[in-house]
Amino acid sequence: MSLVLVGLPASGKSSVGALVARRLGLPHVDTDEFIEQQAGRAIADIFAEDGEAAFRALETAALRATLAVPDTVVSVGGGAVIAPENRALLAGHEVVWLDVTVATATRRAGLAKLRPLLLGDVRRQLEVLNAERRPLYEAVATHRIDANRLNQRQAATAVLCVTGRLEGDDHD
Repeated sequence: MSLVLVGLPASGKSSVGALVARRLGLPHVDTDEFIEQQAGRAIADIFAEDGEAAFRALETAALRATLAVPDTVVSVGGGAVIAPENRALLAGHEVVWLDVTVATATRRAGLAKLRPLLLGDVRRQLEVLNAERRPLYEAVATHRIDANRLNQRQAATAVLCVTGRLEGDDHD
């Protein structure tokens, strides 16, 4: 069973996932990075050249491949929960939702150069994504963490706590 992190873009999934994996001594896979390695192109280029539907197909394949490897911490792209097939793939895994407000995600996203769905008015785009995805994050999550006021280390510790993986004096 994998430990999976979901949430809005800029919620901290990638950085927190890497910290959690390191603390657990497990591999970490970021599905966006996996896609870029497999495709040999940046996600922004995939979106621009092939469109969102092509990217989503690659995302499903990446999710299927990464979840097939047991005992892995997986950070999934913010939109992975859109596809019913992906939500089905997440079933049976421990899924932690790093929940942040649109204001927090906007602040963390900055200019969003590498986030194709956030081009233009970042805050407005995040509002749309949040409205669409929030119920889906809630549906797939086995745990929810309010990550608005947590730095990366604190969020990683919170993930370890809610999943019962924090051992001994491993508190931050």
